[in-house]
Amino acid sequence: MDYDVFFSISQTPANGELPSEATMFSNFFAQVEAADRLGYGTAWIAESHLSSEVQKSNRNPVIPHWQGEVGLNVDMLQLAHRVFARTKRIQVGSAITNILCMGGPVAHAERVAYFLALHGLDPEEQRRLNVGFAAGRFDFMNRASGVVPRNPVEEAAGRVWKGKIFAEAAEIFCRLLAGETLSSDDISQQALGRGDFRTDEDWERIQELAGTDSDSIPLDPQWTFESLKIIPQDFRRDLLQLVIGSHDGPTQEMVQAYAPCHVFNLSITRPEVIESTHQRLAAAYHPEGGSWERRNMPRTTFVFLNAEPGLTPEAQRERAHEEARAALATYWTALEGTLDPSKVERAADNALIGNSEDVAQQMLERFHADDRLMLWFDFFNHDNARVISNMEAFMSEVAPRVAEAMNR
Repeated sequence: MDYDVFFSISQTPANGELPSEATMFSNFFAQVEAADRLGYGTAWIAESHLSSEVQKSNRNPVIPHWQGEVGLNVDMLQLAHRVFARTKRIQVGSAITNILCMGGPVAHAERVAYFLALHGLDPEEQRRLNVGFAAGRFDFMNRASGVVPRNPVEEAAGRVWKGKIFAEAAEIFCRLLAGETLSSDDISQQALGRGDFRTDEDWERIQELAGTDSDSIPLDPQWTFESLKIIPQDFRRDLLQLVIGSHDGPTQEMVQAYAPCHVFNLSITRPEVIESTHQRLAAAYHPEGGSWERRNMPRTTFVFLNAEPGLTPEAQRERAHEEARAALATYWTALEGTLDPSKVERAADNALIGNSEDVAQQMLERFHADDRLMLWFDFFNHDNARVISNMEAFMSEVAPRVAEAMNR
């Protein structure tokens, strides 16, 4: 298996503690330097925009019960420069960059190109920037950037419309990074169809609003522009790895026409969706990327590991489960305002929880030998020393157990 680390930089209360912004960033750099020293492959860093605390006071707050800020990293590229300067081996990835907001896909493509032009000035540089890109979870960030439904059809289509807009943005983003000269007339037109909706009633409602019984309802482009090309043009494309944050099959396949594009997988994704994605991309993957591999879809997973010295294995296991229940309960309460024990249990079923032997056994039972895990140690945990010690224990106690079992 390959082992990466996910960093949330989420400034929200945990165990009665709410660190300052300076402390949050200081902890992050200490942890990413530890990850580099310990041999983790990629540091995946969450990106967010605008104050979620302030947004709670608006007419339609998306997470009204959340305290603090969902994330403090608003610019993956600035942060990546600092990480590369302070580390020696680890790669950097965005998890994720929302390419709809803060300028849209054209602006994001040009920023990435500029980063790679600077990052690649050293001809010996081999560490990649992994650009995870998606449509973003919280729409208030998109609305602030002018990405809003423009008519009753788009409003009623909801998340289907958002997925179509993301497909448009993804094509623009990938084609510009591939070096193309484009106008919006060159981009595939998006349309709504029956297959996009769960029920006949939902689709008929869209047709009624559109005033048509057509099987396809075209959408106007979200971004309109005359012919353009991003600069710089001569940047190190070998240092770029695109990673799409969408489980929509047609969109995953579309981006493969322009570059080898990996796929994000969340910890809650159903096993059958994971396997169908591997099968589909084995055929659709861009040929310059070689054969599709399972490690091309990093899998996010919470890690609640307790390897405290002086405790019995049973005590370590008990404490790890206590920590997991507390963190997951806090998360779901903050996200929805109420505590649903069933959701806590489902999340726990997808997490790695226990002492070193427990976690190793869970990995052997749940994951394929060729999987790539994006391990989340700092989930609702501001104890910097503990997060680092858990990262150390994973590499010194868990990973060797897994490797030994797989090599038998």
